[in-house]
Amino acid sequence: MNIWFRQHRFALGAALSHVRKAPGSFLFNVLVVAVALALPFAGVTLLDNVRPLSEELSVDPELSLFLKADTPRDQAQALAPQLQRILHGSRAKVTFVPREQALASLKEKSGLTDVIETLGDNPLPDSYVMKLEGFTSRADAARVDGIAEQMRALPGVDSVQVDSAWVKRLAALLGVLRLALLLLAVTLGVVVIAVVFNTIRLQVLTQREEIAVSKLLGATDNFIHRPFYYTGALLGLCAGTVALGAVTLALRPLNTAIAEFARLYASEFQLAPLPPLGMAGLLAISAGLGLVGAMLSVQRHLARLN
Repeated sequence: MNIWFRQHRFALGAALSHVRKAPGSFLFNVLVVAVALALPFAGVTLLDNVRPLSEELSVDPELSLFLKADTPRDQAQALAPQLQRILHGSRAKVTFVPREQALASLKEKSGLTDVIETLGDNPLPDSYVMKLEGFTSRADAARVDGIAEQMRALPGVDSVQVDSAWVKRLAALLGVLRLALLLLAVTLGVVVIAVVFNTIRLQVLTQREEIAVSKLLGATDNFIHRPFYYTGALLGLCAGTVALGAVTLALRPLNTAIAEFARLYASEFQLAPLPPLGMAGLLAISAGLGLVGAMLSVQRHLARLN
């Protein structure tokens, strides 16, 4: 085990020595790879911030039934048994929302208390909110539409609307964004591998004589390969660090603009950097891409030299 650690310590030292010999070239390659990594890293950060919001939103269908403004309270509350009969056989939670409660909720969430008070009388009607569970297929969507039609025929009902359709559209949109980000990451990952491949190729060619002498002295292929592997992994790791740093720094001006926009909707949404575990995972991926590029390059070009 000590021999194994000693060999890898020597390989890491050799890789750092190669970097010190040509720091400008190494930094330029780090910058190129960091630019390629910055876009998928930014996408991952954005999706990580949006994911908690999408998880809080229910994708189960939700029906909102609004009564006519002149419907007496006792008649409004008497609709509950009829709604239960229409929903018979469905798992549903029926909640009666008095007009006073609806107005108080509107004042709290909208931040337009002064404007609402100028209206005088409460303009909101009594309503029912029915949250359905287990309605996910197209056939279930048709059932929801049928239930809504039956409710519209009840006496005193002004309108019935399905409130969760937009949530399903949002979930579908996030799915498309995840797929697009995955395809983009794969494409740019190939770019990173190509850049590292070319970098290591140039190193192999410049050290061709040194490699030949090492082989004459009995050096094994693994001994010769390891410094190049470490160079590729180090290039990927440094580029990933630069890309993450750039994305994190970009969040500050973005949050300034987002704060102004979110304030208009009485929200305090802010973009946050990835958690430490997420950052470590992205750095591991970037180092892995560098290692893959180095392995492909070394195995190809050293085989030619042999």
